[in-house]
Amino acid sequence: MSNTNYNKKVLEHFKNPQNMGEMKNPDAEATVRNSQCGDVMKIMLKIKKAPSFRKKGSLESENLDRRNVEVSQMGEDKIEDIKFQTMGCIAVIATSSTLTEMAKGKNLNDAKKICNTDIVEALGELPPIKVHCSNLAADALKKAIEDYEGKSE
Repeated sequence: MSNTNYNKKVLEHFKNPQNMGEMKNPDAEATVRNSQCGDVMKIMLKIKKAPSFRKKGSLESENLDRRNVEVSQMGEDKIEDIKFQTMGCIAVIATSSTLTEMAKGKNLNDAKKICNTDIVEALGELPPIKVHCSNLAADALKKAIEDYEGKSE
């Protein structure tokens, strides 16, 4: 297939993929395959675990009672680093690269919401026959997050 079927942004991600490589000791990972085209994608995550609570004051303090102790959520676990390894065509490499840029720094709930249309939109477009590559990328991320959440329970 000729490169003329891909826009400049897709070709840039293919030629200079972001976050490609292996990650030592990932907190989570997932590998997905497309049995029809043979594409394979592995996503690896390092998660920055958020503190579960913050205390304001101390119950032991003479001047404080339970009403003055604040326990609140500080945030959610976030994707601190993300890497991918992909075997496939121009589109699957470009969607993998784009996905990692979109997911890095996001909390897990927001990252799980990244869908294939978000990836295609970020790339500008993909030939219709290659949109399945964006599905692969979104599925890989969701499965990696599920892997992490399964270990955290």
